[in-house]
Amino acid sequence: MVDLNNTGDRAARPVTASPLGSGATLAAWILLALLALALVASFWVVIPAGERGVWMRFGQVQEEILAEGLHFLLPLVDSVETLSTRVQKQEIATEAASKDLQDVFSDVALNWHILPDKANVVYRQIGDEPAVVRSIVNPAIEEIIKAVMAHYTAEEVITQRDQVKAEVDAGLRSRLAPYNLAVDDVSLTTIHFSQQFREAVEAKQIAVQEAKQAEFVAKKALRQAEIEINLARGTAEAHKILLETLTPSVLRYEALQKWDGRLPMISGEGTSTVIELDDLLPSKE
Repeated sequence: MVDLNNTGDRAARPVTASPLGSGATLAAWILLALLALALVASFWVVIPAGERGVWMRFGQVQEEILAEGLHFLLPLVDSVETLSTRVQKQEIATEAASKDLQDVFSDVALNWHILPDKANVVYRQIGDEPAVVRSIVNPAIEEIIKAVMAHYTAEEVITQRDQVKAEVDAGLRSRLAPYNLAVDDVSLTTIHFSQQFREAVEAKQIAVQEAKQAEFVAKKALRQAEIEINLARGTAEAHKILLETLTPSVLRYEALQKWDGRLPMISGEGTSTVIELDDLLPSKE
């Protein structure tokens, strides 16, 4: 027999959803939403500030350059590569030979940037920024440094540093312009030479200083000799003048000026000597 009361109780009970089934449904909706967002996002590209987008359709670079901002594209058909148009700094150590065949080592800092309206051409001809630096910028710096240093002696590289920098700047501008790269500034941060050359320069400076010291001593001795000669001449002239003016009358006059009025006392054997007063007086002429 069938228990009708028991059957009725089962029919009256409410049907509840399984918690596991509800969580799976929510996860599925979230996944679908993310896929939808990814699909929608694939139709758009954002070009950051200071960059340009190189637009390619089926891998072929297009003439239009994407500026900063949001741009629409077709997935699987269009692609975009970004290039920075900001000023970039490239530092490189170079080695060259001067006009007098001395080794010149210099550290060069170059500030440069890609021309914004030629970003697509740069990417088509060269590639991205690392390729530009590796293939164009570094070789250009080395080439120009070698060419410029060959026009100057090692000493002129130091004494005419501003002129050397100006030539390097002009050479790099001319060298990079065909590749649509602009030069903002060039700095020769360090210039030094080989150890042998530095020792030779130091020895030369010491020799110059010693020569100047010897010249100073020689001039000083010459001046001292001239002083002594002039003193001797002055003394000789004074003696000459004195001999010419030293007459008996002058001598008697000088004696009278120093005489205290007392006659000397002379004692001794033999005939006495008498000094005449007239002998002490100036002669009358």
